[in-house]
Amino acid sequence: MSTDTLRSEGVECFGLTDVGKARKVNEDHFVIASMRKSVRVRNTSLETADLHDRLGGEAAHLFVVADGVGGRPGGRMASGSAVALLLEYMGQATDCYHRLETDKEHELLERLELGVQAAHERIRRDSGDADSGPATTLTMVTLVGVRAYIVHVGDSRAYYLHSGRLRQITRDQTVREYMVDLGAWTEAQAARAPVAANLTSSVGGSEMTPSVGLIDLQPGDVLLMCTDGLTKHVSDERIAETLGRPVDTEAMCRSLVDEALQAGGSDNVTVIVARIIESAAG
Repeated sequence: MSTDTLRSEGVECFGLTDVGKARKVNEDHFVIASMRKSVRVRNTSLETADLHDRLGGEAAHLFVVADGVGGRPGGRMASGSAVALLLEYMGQATDCYHRLETDKEHELLERLELGVQAAHERIRRDSGDADSGPATTLTMVTLVGVRAYIVHVGDSRAYYLHSGRLRQITRDQTVREYMVDLGAWTEAQAARAPVAANLTSSVGGSEMTPSVGLIDLQPGDVLLMCTDGLTKHVSDERIAETLGRPVDTEAMCRSLVDEALQAGGSDNVTVIVARIIESAAG
């Protein structure tokens, strides 16, 4: 499944998901959405740039990927519910990103985190608060102009490519990362530990602790949000090479998914690629 390539208001983006070669059901979900609270002027003798500032503000773009936790019932339901609930929640929070000012950023991040918390509570409630019930990872980026606001739970990831260098924005919420950070495991020990990939935080799970942050992007920078079906098979070096190619975002998505499938396709794989274009900074 894919979306049509969107190229408007400073962003070119595309999303793609595939069930992979080993799974019967795709438990990943994603969404790309543009959000604007505005009056659209069709024709006028007034200065349209001034009207844009007063009536339109700039659009916000929402990107979400979610991966239903394997080994539990209802993973597809959990990821789908989380994405749908966040989309609904953001539709009700347009006042936060419309004409966003620096002193309102804390409020926006708080709203985004509350949206993830609401999705977590809904999934828990629907499963009777069972600790072994449906759960999902979730990585969400809200892009306002060239500023990206990130909320992250689990081991799906967000990256960005700037001047040919790939940076991972999110940090996996796994036993591996937790134990290595504590100094209890070396990288070599983590690579051998059977429980290393287990999540320490998930939407709908017994523990859910969102991490939040923001980064400023520049025209030409490329964002990637993906589930671990990509990163299990495709190295950071290959990701950077793909995102740096002079092709559109649809071609980037298809190339990344194809490479994951060719390398084994052991899991569902989902990618969203968004490139900042010149008008975003204008």
